[in-house]
Amino acid sequence: MVKIKDIADECGVSIASVSKALHGNSDLNPKTAEYIRSVAKKMGYVPNASARLLKTNRSYNIGVLFVDETSSGLEHEYFASMLNAIKEEAESYGYDITFISHRFRNNNLTFYEHAKYRNVDGVIIASVDFKDSEVIKLVESEIPTVTIDYEFNGKSSVVSDNIQGEKDIVEYLIKMGHKKIAFIKGDDTAVTLKRFTSFYKTCEENGIKISDDYIKEGRYHIPKVSGTVTRELLNLKERPTVIVYPDDYSLLGGITEIEKHGLKIPDDISIVGYDGIKLSRLLRPIVTTYVQDSIEIGRQSAKKLIEIIENPKTTLPETIVVKGRLQEGKTVKDLNK
Repeated sequence: MVKIKDIADECGVSIASVSKALHGNSDLNPKTAEYIRSVAKKMGYVPNASARLLKTNRSYNIGVLFVDETSSGLEHEYFASMLNAIKEEAESYGYDITFISHRFRNNNLTFYEHAKYRNVDGVIIASVDFKDSEVIKLVESEIPTVTIDYEFNGKSSVVSDNIQGEKDIVEYLIKMGHKKIAFIKGDDTAVTLKRFTSFYKTCEENGIKISDDYIKEGRYHIPKVSGTVTRELLNLKERPTVIVYPDDYSLLGGITEIEKHGLKIPDDISIVGYDGIKLSRLLRPIVTTYVQDSIEIGRQSAKKLIEIIENPKTTLPETIVVKGRLQEGKTVKDLNK
C-alpha cells in the first residue's frame, strides 16, 4: 500500500507538504499541491480513513438525518436536488456523506447513537419531526448540527423564505383580482405555521376576509388528500376562485378532482402550488407556483456545517435565509379583464 512517505520521496518534498496537498491546505503553492496530487494518483494512493481519524480526530464524514413519513423524500424532486447539493458541496471540501437513521443491522439506535457510531463530524437535519426528543438530544449534543427549515435557539439553520414566499403568492393573486382564496395546509410543522400566518397576514393587510370554509387541512406530497379537500371546496355553495396548495405534488390531486367536476383551469377555477419542481413547468397549463431554491439550501447547509466543524471557536450560530421566486405560470385567471 502506498504511504505518504512514498509520495514525499517520489516528489522530493517533505511529508508535511504531501499531507497539506492531499488535504487541500491553502498555505501550499497551488502548482506544487497539484503536482503532488497527480503523483499520488499515479502511484495509486488511497487515503486511510481510520488513520486520518486517529491523527486529526476528524472523520471527514457528515451525517444527514432525513425522515420522510410519506416515503417520497428521495423520489421527491425538491428534496432530491437538496440532498444532491449537500453531497456535492461536502465532497468539494473532502467530506463524505452518511445517512443517519434508527436502523443499523439488527439493532435500533437513537439518532445520536448512530451518529456517534459512524464517527460523523457533524449532522445536517432535514425533514424530521423537530419536536422529537431524539432529534432534540442530537441537536443539544456535542456533535455540530445544522437544521433545514427549523430554528433552534443558539444553533445554525438554513431556511427557505416561507413567509415571503406565501406573501408573494397572495399579493399576486390579489393583483389578478382574486378575493375568494382557499388555502390547503400541509402537515403541522414550523414551515406550515409560517406560510399560514403569512397568508392570513397578507390577506388582512389587503382588506380581504377569508372564510373559514376556505381553510382546509391537507398533507405535504400526498395528492389523494388534496384531492379530497379540493372536492369539499368545489362543493361549497360559494366556492373559491383560487386554491393554494401546500406543494406541487399535492396540487396534482387537486387537478384530478377539478377535472372530475368538468371544470377547466384557469377558466373555471385557478390553482397555485409551492416548491417549483420541474413537473410544474412540464404540465399544461404551466403551473403558477413558488420556486424554492433547494440547491442553494443544500449547498449552504453543507457549507455552514463544515465551517462549524473546522472553525468551532470562531463560527457564530446564524440563520441563513434562502430566497425563492414566483413562477407566474398559466393557472391563475386574471379576473380584472
